[in-house]
Amino acid sequence: MNLTDIGEFGFIESFATKFDHLIKEGDRGIGDDCAVLSINNTTNHVITTDLLIEDIHFLKDKISAKELGYKSLAVNLSDIAAMGAQPLYSFLSLGIPKDTPVEFLDGFMEGFYQLSEKYHTPLMGGDTTKSADKLVINVAVVGSVEKSKMHLRSMAQTGDLVCVSGFLGDSGGGLKALLEPYEVDANLHKLINRHHQPEPQILEGLFLGKSEHVHAMMDVSDGISSDLKHILKASKKSARIDKEKLPASPLLAEVSEKQQWNLTELCASGGEDYELLFTVKPEEFESLNQEFVAKFGKPLYVIGKIEEGPAEIQWYKDGQSIMLDKLGFNHFGG
Repeated sequence: MNLTDIGEFGFIESFATKFDHLIKEGDRGIGDDCAVLSINNTTNHVITTDLLIEDIHFLKDKISAKELGYKSLAVNLSDIAAMGAQPLYSFLSLGIPKDTPVEFLDGFMEGFYQLSEKYHTPLMGGDTTKSADKLVINVAVVGSVEKSKMHLRSMAQTGDLVCVSGFLGDSGGGLKALLEPYEVDANLHKLINRHHQPEPQILEGLFLGKSEHVHAMMDVSDGISSDLKHILKASKKSARIDKEKLPASPLLAEVSEKQQWNLTELCASGGEDYELLFTVKPEEFESLNQEFVAKFGKPLYVIGKIEEGPAEIQWYKDGQSIMLDKLGFNHFGG
């Protein structure tokens, strides 16, 4: 058996439960956007870590050093946001090829600092080592959340609305523009920027985390078609998603029409948007949305509903059940 036979998540599932007996009561290990450590009767610390490898997660000749530093922290802060938590500290470890220009590293750290300052999240330590030939980046972030305001993937309830906090597919469009031989115009450049410099939804996560009517929550890192399945599996629920309700930005819609891209496919399976995916009690959505618009100047989007059934997504378009051709990202997926 090879890794391609089981994929990234099959590999994780093969060992995750072996450590359960070592985890103390009140803590939570593998299975959510962050690990959870109980600090006292009212507070949890949440911890996340992400690994970024050159030519796998980023193309060094396509992204600026400053953008790469910014994004390296952003993807971790997004996990903190998905728990409804406030980031506290970060840690950075780098595997650096010996011929890396110091100016590149200076730019990287400037981008990392820029986002650190924005969310008051100081860099507290880490490690550096020599890499054979590729840049390797590992970031860890610690956050804090009140126990009563933490949202887990396992909290979805039957009848909940499935919602997202913003547009989907822009980052996937940016990656498509990078990988295919397009002549990059102003609009494609904007999509590439959204891929290279995502904005973690920290304030939005704190806002949603305070609502008792918001149940499960996570971030959109691998695409709705992949990420929602984690909520369904943890909550032992099914979901109905209406493809025509997936929110696309006017920018992505315009580019998709011009380039003949499949817009709904990008919205469903494009990763690295780092919006929040969450479920909410249906009768409370309108008031929650009104407050959200008043605070952030943008709406929340309903894309479907949680139902009883196996942990699968039932895709619909114009009221008819359909198949989704492309799934979200999965390392080692065959």
